[in-house]
Amino acid sequence: MDRYFVIDTEGSPLLREIAVFDHHGKLIYEAFSTESPVQGRRRLHDKPLARILEDLTALVSDQTLVCHYAQHDRQVLAHSFHHVGCPSPFRLKCTWELAQTCFPNLPSYSLKYLCRYLQIRGHGKIFHSDHHHSARYDAEFTYYLYARIMKHQDMVNRLQTTPNPFSSNRVDNPFQDHLDLRSVYHTEYETLKSVILDIKQDPNQQSRGAIVIGEPGSGKTHLMMRLAKEVLATNRLLFIRQPNHPQAVLHHAYSRILESLAEKIPGSEFTQLEQLLSNSFVRILEQIPSVRNAEKGQAILKVLKENSLYLYHNIPAQKRLDVWDYIDRNITRWWTERYTAAGYSQDILKGIIKFCGYTDASKKSKVRRWLAAGGLSEEDIADIGLEDWHENMGKEEFSLEGITTFGKLSTLDEPLIIIFDQLEGLADKPALLESFGHAVKEILTHVPNSLVILTLFPDRWQQFRHVFDGSVVDRISQHEVHLQIPDQAQLHDILRQKAATVDLDLDTLFGPREIQDILAQPSIRAMLNRAAAYYRALAQNIPLPPSQPDPPVLFDKSMDARLQRLEQEFTRVKQALLTLSSLFQPLAVTKDVSIPSTPVPDQDLAVTAPGPEQRPAVPVFTIPSAALSTDPDQLVLDFLTAQQKQIEKDYHRALILADSDELGKLLEIINAFQKIQSIVVDQLSLGKRVLPEHIKIDVNRSSHVIGFLNLSGAAFAPRIKNFNQLVVSNPKTQFHLIRDAREPQIKGAVSLKEIEWLNQTENGSFRIMEKAERIQFELAYTLIVAVQNRDLEVEMAEALQVLVNQQPQDWLLQLLRPAARSN
Repeated sequence: MDRYFVIDTEGSPLLREIAVFDHHGKLIYEAFSTESPVQGRRRLHDKPLARILEDLTALVSDQTLVCHYAQHDRQVLAHSFHHVGCPSPFRLKCTWELAQTCFPNLPSYSLKYLCRYLQIRGHGKIFHSDHHHSARYDAEFTYYLYARIMKHQDMVNRLQTTPNPFSSNRVDNPFQDHLDLRSVYHTEYETLKSVILDIKQDPNQQSRGAIVIGEPGSGKTHLMMRLAKEVLATNRLLFIRQPNHPQAVLHHAYSRILESLAEKIPGSEFTQLEQLLSNSFVRILEQIPSVRNAEKGQAILKVLKENSLYLYHNIPAQKRLDVWDYIDRNITRWWTERYTAAGYSQDILKGIIKFCGYTDASKKSKVRRWLAAGGLSEEDIADIGLEDWHENMGKEEFSLEGITTFGKLSTLDEPLIIIFDQLEGLADKPALLESFGHAVKEILTHVPNSLVILTLFPDRWQQFRHVFDGSVVDRISQHEVHLQIPDQAQLHDILRQKAATVDLDLDTLFGPREIQDILAQPSIRAMLNRAAAYYRALAQNIPLPPSQPDPPVLFDKSMDARLQRLEQEFTRVKQALLTLSSLFQPLAVTKDVSIPSTPVPDQDLAVTAPGPEQRPAVPVFTIPSAALSTDPDQLVLDFLTAQQKQIEKDYHRALILADSDELGKLLEIINAFQKIQSIVVDQLSLGKRVLPEHIKIDVNRSSHVIGFLNLSGAAFAPRIKNFNQLVVSNPKTQFHLIRDAREPQIKGAVSLKEIEWLNQTENGSFRIMEKAERIQFELAYTLIVAVQNRDLEVEMAEALQVLVNQQPQDWLLQLLRPAARSN
């Protein structure tokens, strides 16, 4: 520790009294000037002024002197040294000035006020006016104040380079890895595991439903993450976000299932799909007599029984093709005999076998597109040895068979866990909600051996019940899991463990009032957001927003739901009363639950502080009053920053881009902007001809058609040709046809000619959506869905304004934003 001395001088203009403490807080010198005697009283350390100044100079030599309101001490010392004929040799550091930097905008920086404000104690006692202006007393409290300021500066410097441990609190999907306190929702978690076991032990392997019900931010997706961590070693977990196109709900679900199956199992180099197939194929081959009894079959089974994953890396390269052909023939024959060769399932099974059999990344990518019915060129179809899908096949029927195929395979492995999450946005889309209910019914009816989970707000589930078919409600609500806000001890543990991830102690970081305010929030996410705001206020001096009010109840007809909400409100009132009661503890009057109030500088507080044994540890710092101002954009900015990093990270993942999904996302974005300005939405047609998925909008006195064409192969040319016919027929409308840059390059001569023609028209363009534009598109969609689902509790108009301001170069957002008004 650097050496320094803390002094306080009393007197004017000459020194009357002085005290000096060293950097350990020990009193090392005290003296009273005989030139300024106290009437009728002699003191132990009475000395001539010259002797006192001589002692002081010898004691502190060239060390830094710390004092409060140094201007006073400087003047007293200067007058006193001048009086004895010597210059004043000291450098002074001022806690009055330092405090203004550390704690800006306080109403007073007197020693008394600062010590009260920062809850500083000397020998367990607060600063008391009866002892004020005693040099020893003031010097001692100046020492404590300076030590607090130094700790504050050290901690702030550290926090500025330390990630905010509370800001990463949103679980976007179950495959992410976040801190998990397993005591929270342990019973609810065990309930879901017991349902999975019931399905496994059911001789009929019938699928079941479960509803996980919780308020916004209660941790529904977090619970799914815990389930994934626990079961991915054995079960396959399939995660499906909110669908957005009423005619393509099943295809959306099937596409997300394919993406989930591409996720690697924790601690393994293999994907969920590879694990599912290796386990099920071993059991299928064991059931085929011709395989069991053949020398070749016995050799393959011997290897796979030792470890089914040897299928992918323990087969010699020269035998690999032969082994996979053998597996393909026998598995396909078994499937036909057990199920049927009709429909799409046998072809889908062949595609799955091809996907796992190939080691070439390019071929696997082509098979993945084929499995998603994305369309391939004749050259690519020949390369992977599969037949192209019929252009006019029903994708919903195809998708249901695809999901059913995985369910049937799972009967030879472990139950599937199919999770539908982030569904709250369906509430105000009747057609989409009805289609979703039908899709869930089809999955529960046709897909065996699966636990189908829906995560919802309580009021949303009541609304869904009134829309869904009665049989769907009965099946999906076979098991209801309700997430109540955890108790205070569990919430406190969550905060403590979050702080510990960056080696911080929670009780050092925040004081009891700050912690009480944080714990009083209505949900886990709101609590962590509040803690993150306090952290930012400390580390970056970013204003602390007020606590978020509870959202209004939108739909709540059930008596059970009303009682549940009443119980939750009672819990919150109890927490608020606990918070309020803490404000009247004998410490200091407070403005709110976190910031000590401003006592009048010349008056004592009318309360007496308890001894140190009665009080919790005092934090290193306190939030300045200035931090109470509101910054309504901060939550949105933090969200955009975090989500952009995640989207960039996921950009090269094996994602499936369906034009119906792309259009659904665009419609979601447009619907959000319709809340802040007039946008007329329409769709064009060209008789019975098939067009790319598209939408027509009239906005800001102009008309635009935005379409998507990520298909390849034979379907591409006729669709773009039909689109170009619309361009000719509507010369006053601007046409934008979009294709993602990650999709295969178009090579067909006819297709290339149509692209060139479109780009040469005055009102049309073929746009390749590059990485930057894709990230901005996904960021806009993610933000809007988060606001709808109350994952981000801000007004939609406010969120959109921040988004537009953050992305001034994005053509779509600039097209949709309200036009500037002329004066």
